[in-house]
Amino acid sequence: MQVAFLLFSQLTRIVAKLASVVLVLSLNSACTSTAGSESGSPEEAVRQLELLFEDYHNYCMRNYPTWATYEGDHRFDDRITDMRPEAFAARNDSARAFLKVALSIDTAGLSADDLLNRSLFIREMEDGLESAAFHGEYQPFSQQNGPHIDFPQIVEVQPLSSPSDYPAYLKRLKAFPAQLDQCIQLARLGIASGQVPPRFMMEQVSRQCQTMADYTMETSPFSRPLREMEEELGQAYDSLHHQLLTVIEEQISPAYGRLASFIEQEYLPACREIPGVSALPDGAARYAYSVKHHTTLGISPDEVFAIGEQEVATLKAQMEALVQEIGFEGDLPAFVAKLRSDPQFYYTDKEEMMVEYRAILDKVDQALPTLFGRLPKAPYALKEIEEYRAANAPQAYYYSAPDDGSRPGYFYVNTSNLSARPKYTMTSLALHEAVPGHHLQIAIAQELEGLPWFRRGISSTAFVEGWGLYAESLGYEMGLYEDPYQHFGALTFGMWRACRLVVDVGLHYKGWTREQAVQYMMANTPNSEADIRSEVDRYIAWPGQALAYKIGERKILELRKEATESLGASFNLQNFHDQLLEEGPLPLPLLEHRIRAWIKGQQQLDS
Repeated sequence: MQVAFLLFSQLTRIVAKLASVVLVLSLNSACTSTAGSESGSPEEAVRQLELLFEDYHNYCMRNYPTWATYEGDHRFDDRITDMRPEAFAARNDSARAFLKVALSIDTAGLSADDLLNRSLFIREMEDGLESAAFHGEYQPFSQQNGPHIDFPQIVEVQPLSSPSDYPAYLKRLKAFPAQLDQCIQLARLGIASGQVPPRFMMEQVSRQCQTMADYTMETSPFSRPLREMEEELGQAYDSLHHQLLTVIEEQISPAYGRLASFIEQEYLPACREIPGVSALPDGAARYAYSVKHHTTLGISPDEVFAIGEQEVATLKAQMEALVQEIGFEGDLPAFVAKLRSDPQFYYTDKEEMMVEYRAILDKVDQALPTLFGRLPKAPYALKEIEEYRAANAPQAYYYSAPDDGSRPGYFYVNTSNLSARPKYTMTSLALHEAVPGHHLQIAIAQELEGLPWFRRGISSTAFVEGWGLYAESLGYEMGLYEDPYQHFGALTFGMWRACRLVVDVGLHYKGWTREQAVQYMMANTPNSEADIRSEVDRYIAWPGQALAYKIGERKILELRKEATESLGASFNLQNFHDQLLEEGPLPLPLLEHRIRAWIKGQQQLDS
């Protein structure tokens, strides 16, 4: 699960009212002047486009200040995102104004790159406005994301190494309780309009909030940076400790307590029992949008379901063949039962697991130059998922490095409940979340010169997660799946993503129950029951996102096969990979067009 993209998707639907109103006024003025200059020179159009992208970048950083901190822009480290209903309405006005400017720019004389940038920007604005019509903000909490568990991670990115950093941090913390109260207001609007999450999901959120409310100064994630730097902070430590203690005890903990009480007393009684979005107003339209948004294709839920069933059958046959090759005396279900129950396939010490992850990553780092001509400059680091979110978190995820290079990208690993973290899937997981998966792809996109800022995090889940799943398959070419159990782990990860196509559509379109989804996964994957239940709950919380992996991987493999067959002996895998990545994330139809144009160009060079 690629968290950088998750943050981008969420934050682009949140806006601060005052700054947005000011921006709308300025953009409306810009629209008037731009519309009147359509007969101007190509140079003027290019400059208008550049100013538009620059305005949008500054707008996002100003209105989404915690995102700005994450990006390495520290101008707004003392602020927090406004989540009042009025803020969301203002954001929609801003998107319309940005769209109006983009549409008014004269395209005559623009280069192919500028035309692509303009087209993708228009797509982003239109997609955001289409999404906004469903008022996703009316369901501000889930067990895997929301300000209650997202905001504490600010300590990973906010500068807190010197006493001068703390005034901004303390001011930001003092603003956080108001944000939680704003989210309660949004949830109440959801109750009034019938847009509420499943009950079981909010039961998990309630427990998360109570855990946060019960933290003391000695255990709170908000105080961890201070505790770890007592010596470096010197004489300032005592004063900062007192100020932070006051904020945590008098503001942060009570705010979490209020949220937990609201959920228990008011929200849970109103929550729905049906897990899928089909239970919501306009449920079919909501899910159709989610499918389109996450796959970037005009594909129906029924088509996705059929692809999933086909992929499951193919992978099941491959798994059965490997079980026979291993020499196991029994069928595939018996082999899976052994994997689930045999202690040799699980760690009992998380430190041993982390050591093995580092060893896997070292092997991958050494093999990367054989597969890629261009490698990222930004480093990455291995970290444990924080205790307060680990219970409901996935097996792993990735946080990208900021543009300023002040910290590495982070490959986060879940070290809780080790009996649900099998050894045989570790290689595939590392390939997906770190290198050559998310870190390599995202870091290269960040380092591309000439691309406007918005292109680095463009909402193409199918490209980003499709690349991550494709990256797992490169383990074969690196010699990392020579161990038959690691090979089986790679097949199980493919099966896991294939099952997602079936389960996601089943839950949100075909009326499946939560238990039906769990049992389907239990019957077709060797994942532990605890892991499967966490995964199914994730699909329920994030409709359509789980479709992106297999759909994206299939397209990349299709393009690689086409390039290999078309170019024959002149096909170069390093060049192919570089071509896939050198424009950043793209919608799959544009990626297909780009790679086919490259194939044609290579054929002309060879002739």
